[in-house]
Amino acid sequence: MTTNVAERWTVLKLLQWTADYFSARQIEAARLEAELLLAATLGMDRVGLYVNFERPLDPTELAAFRERVQRRARREPVQYILGETEFWSLRFHVSPAVLVPRGDTEVLVEEALARIEGASRVLDVGTGSGAIAVALAHEKPEILMTALDCSLPALEVARRNAVRNGVADRVNCLAGELAALPPGPFDMVVSNPPYIPARDWEKLMPEVRDHEPRLALDGGEDGLEAYRHLARQAGRILAPGGWLLVEVGIGQAKDVSALFKAGGLIEINQRDDYARIPRVVMGKTKALDFKP
Repeated sequence: MTTNVAERWTVLKLLQWTADYFSARQIEAARLEAELLLAATLGMDRVGLYVNFERPLDPTELAAFRERVQRRARREPVQYILGETEFWSLRFHVSPAVLVPRGDTEVLVEEALARIEGASRVLDVGTGSGAIAVALAHEKPEILMTALDCSLPALEVARRNAVRNGVADRVNCLAGELAALPPGPFDMVVSNPPYIPARDWEKLMPEVRDHEPRLALDGGEDGLEAYRHLARQAGRILAPGGWLLVEVGIGQAKDVSALFKAGGLIEINQRDDYARIPRVVMGKTKALDFKP
């Protein structure tokens, strides 16, 4: 794309050029991403683009759009370029300090919501952008969330998202380490922890490998390090009958289920995502026996 003043770049012409440019660089959803970047540049939604196909861009707009296109061509995630994304029909700030929330994680939210009862205390381990914690608090006004992360920049993003979505009074963002979780007791622990095996790091898409925070992705040599910590501490931090629910990577559900069993959890189950890949593993602590 040139910015020669003699050349007239309209919305339609820019969309066509950018979609072809992205496709040639093997960027998926090339037309959609071109629309998202141009709509953000012009301060309109995607529908606005379609009713303004013949609108020419001025030199300032062209320069701003060109800069965004160049960033995406370097495989920077479009969500970082825009500074926000959607999750659970809510809008979230995102930055390179946090993972980009993904649709697969909504399955974890669904399973958690099905098990939350009353004024529960819920811990989100490795909260990142706060997507899980904010979504749960938004759906269940009676619960109190603790959003835990070892990254202070990530916690700042999570706090912004709690404010943005009107749940800041019920989402407590807390700095802490996975190896030493807060004592609770919690009625539920949820987590989308790091689960990429370190040996697979170089095989990842450049959007992930080169731009998203490795701290939130690298699950140790076999990808299971975080699950060992969670399973080992579940009996200590969960109330009797409390649930532990985690997102898992492809092929990890069986191993994570075994870790849960070794940690003393019961009623261990799995849930597939919408691509029929086992995506969530859940288990609970034993309830107290009650004898009148």
